[in-house]
Amino acid sequence: MASHTIELLKNEIPLEQESVVLAEDTVNGLVLVDIINGFCTVGAGNLAPREPNRQISEMINESTRLAKLFCEKKLPVMAFLDSHQPNKPEDPYPPHCIAGTHESNLVSELNWLENETNVTIRRKDCFDGYVGSIEEDGSNVFVDWVKNRIKTVVVVGVCTDICVLDFVCSTISAKNHGLLKPLENVVVYSHACATFNFPLEIATNIKGSLAHPQEFMHHVGLYMAKERGAKIAKEVLFGAVDKV
Repeated sequence: MASHTIELLKNEIPLEQESVVLAEDTVNGLVLVDIINGFCTVGAGNLAPREPNRQISEMINESTRLAKLFCEKKLPVMAFLDSHQPNKPEDPYPPHCIAGTHESNLVSELNWLENETNVTIRRKDCFDGYVGSIEEDGSNVFVDWVKNRIKTVVVVGVCTDICVLDFVCSTISAKNHGLLKPLENVVVYSHACATFNFPLEIATNIKGSLAHPQEFMHHVGLYMAKERGAKIAKEVLFGAVDKV
């Protein structure tokens, strides 16, 4: 039944993905959204997977591969890490990724990023990394990271339909409003994104819970990002042909 529903969804809202080739002669940036233990490491917290998950594993592998490529080229990388204070809940979710805990740290595959000089780590206390980059004085760490240099941003991470989508929507709106010059393209790499699985048969037995079928919501998240103007990539390459 679930696979039939997914096929129906993909037939009703088909998602065309493209091969994105990043130009070598311009500055491209990579944004990693919440690839942390509390969302990705089995058993690490209230919102972590309960068992190994293919989509999440592929997301970590592809994000790590891409991060290594960007770092080899000394291109700018920004990593958002969900980090909450214990007394500030994020409804409708249970407490998660409390600041200072193992949950709010990068997964083991990406720990090395903390020692890279081209990497900016930003801890955020809300879904949207763009909003979470706002400082008390009104400045924005992400805006400053982009300004005057980055033409294409590649976005990867979790969750496709929540924090990734929120960040993509805000970034595209800010770009369209003229706040992110010279940014031209926002690319979401589908194989380096993932979301969580919370089937209907489980959700119906927990008061106040919302069902969240993984493949369904992953597709919807990508589709909505494309609706906002993002490029959805089935692969991301560097080169000079058909560049963005």
